[in-house]
Amino acid sequence: MGKIRVAVLRGGPSAEYDISLLTGENVLKHLPAEKYQTHDILISKDGLWHMDGFPSTPVKILSRVDAVFNAMHGEYGEDGKVQQVLEPFNVPYTGSGILACAMAMHKGIAKDVFEKAGLKTVRGMTIEKVTGLTDLEKKAKEIRDALFSPWVVKPASRGSSVGVTIAKNTPELIGGLNKAFKYDKAALVEEFIKGREATAGILENFRGEKYYALPVIEIIPPPGRFFDYEVKYNGATRELCPSHFDLATSRQIQHMAIMAHRALNLRHYSRSDFMVSKKGIYILETNALPYLSLDASFVRAAEAIGLNFPNLLEHLISLTRS
Repeated sequence: MGKIRVAVLRGGPSAEYDISLLTGENVLKHLPAEKYQTHDILISKDGLWHMDGFPSTPVKILSRVDAVFNAMHGEYGEDGKVQQVLEPFNVPYTGSGILACAMAMHKGIAKDVFEKAGLKTVRGMTIEKVTGLTDLEKKAKEIRDALFSPWVVKPASRGSSVGVTIAKNTPELIGGLNKAFKYDKAALVEEFIKGREATAGILENFRGEKYYALPVIEIIPPPGRFFDYEVKYNGATRELCPSHFDLATSRQIQHMAIMAHRALNLRHYSRSDFMVSKKGIYILETNALPYLSLDASFVRAAEAIGLNFPNLLEHLISLTRS
């Protein structure tokens, strides 16, 4: 029996281009060579496709492979756009479909979905992009009138904490909106919730369970910092696995992660982030395509239950063919 031909998609026109390169590199490195013939599919920042270092097209690439491992993150790769490219070729690919990715990627839409599913979310509002100081001041007043400070300001459709600001006063709020609008046409502004941050992954069809919740990981950023893009990837953040949450809290987080996965109609795998506070457990967002490396939280959680990285990758590919 011949090897399974897998195209590993990475890169793309995204603010998370570099993170996608790392995920793709790890997938290419750790998929068992005796079973899989891998092809490095690099999509440049200007949207050009390459196969194993040579310029190519989706038509040529997708007609030569048995499956696609989507190692892309952020806009284009995780928001349903590249899925629109893949679907017409009927080539199975890892991760969620077009609509599910689009909903998960837009924090405002995902927030509405979570609330309808009965999940506890942070009070917030979506702000459409405006330009000019006068309009920004008007938006800032709307936010001040509706939400208690401090505020967390995020681009509505970006991941990895790209463009996120914590604002304590009006000038910082206006600055945060300006920053968010550099990345997106809308911003999600939420009340800042003090607590302990946690993340929990979901893996489908594993050990006899349709939705298997991986162990909860507690995220502890450096003192005086929040879990922004820099500390997320520079090794300064501590990730405790197993976490120090009590059993009831951990189980509730896992249950909420399953609820989020199902509510968004995601498939194969996902990772949801939470804030555990004195007022309860809040879901912050769900990542439809978690970052994958040996030190990534999703991979560490899988290894904690005895599922090593190569076997995790094999399981994800098997889900595309079931």
